[in-house]
Amino acid sequence: MASNKSWEKIFKDQNILKHDFGKGPFYIDAGTIKKSVQEFTETAEKEVRILCKMDTRESVPTIMSKNNLFLLPVKNGEYVLIKGDGYLDIVDIQGDAEVYDSKLPFVLESSKIGNSEMQHLDFAYASSLIRTFIDDPSLVLTIRGRKYTPEFNFHVDGQEIHVESVQTEVDAGYEGTDKLVLVEAKNSKTKNTIIRQLYYPFRQWSENTSKEVTTLFFEKRGTEYLIWEYGFSDKFDYNSIFLKRAKKYKIKNELDD
Repeated sequence: MASNKSWEKIFKDQNILKHDFGKGPFYIDAGTIKKSVQEFTETAEKEVRILCKMDTRESVPTIMSKNNLFLLPVKNGEYVLIKGDGYLDIVDIQGDAEVYDSKLPFVLESSKIGNSEMQHLDFAYASSLIRTFIDDPSLVLTIRGRKYTPEFNFHVDGQEIHVESVQTEVDAGYEGTDKLVLVEAKNSKTKNTIIRQLYYPFRQWSENTSKEVTTLFFEKRGTEYLIWEYGFSDKFDYNSIFLKRAKKYKIKNELDD
């Protein structure tokens, strides 16, 4: 969690609460943040990367959450504080899991070593579960890891934001004949997540391909594989995210072991 003590000092040093957020976001850079926290001794209290990592509502510093503010990167080393809700609740998927018959003719023994989100996602793809959920047998793995965004604009509650060369990461991207599927994978029961993790890659690849871009949120919980599909009703509106559908599965090869 980002340090409450550090952000309280940053807010005080920069008079952030006196800013009129009705007129626009508050811009702040890594140098300014470092200057405010330079006297702190703990790494978590002075490392910009850690201080600016707020992937869930629970990780947002108190001074921000109390004032309905959230942080977004807009350029390498530059951020904006915005008035509004930048997070998405991950809804529970009700009912029993659908038993899915893996398309693999053999058991993947290596997939059982370890417990990482990446290996669970890879196993779901190898079993053709991702292709089945999307109903597209043509999907192949083409994207993985970190890349930098092109320039694009969007708005949050009427506030215009410009992004340029921000580092993004997708856990996997699958391209098919007509569409591109981007996946954000987690390995624990996630209650909420910052929309940025879905929106920035969506905008990045929407600029780079003429194919339909769709976004999945993926988790493995126990023996169940959960998949949520999200879309944006207005690609220029950060908060226009909506849930298209969600399903949970149990993969039969695992159940037979």
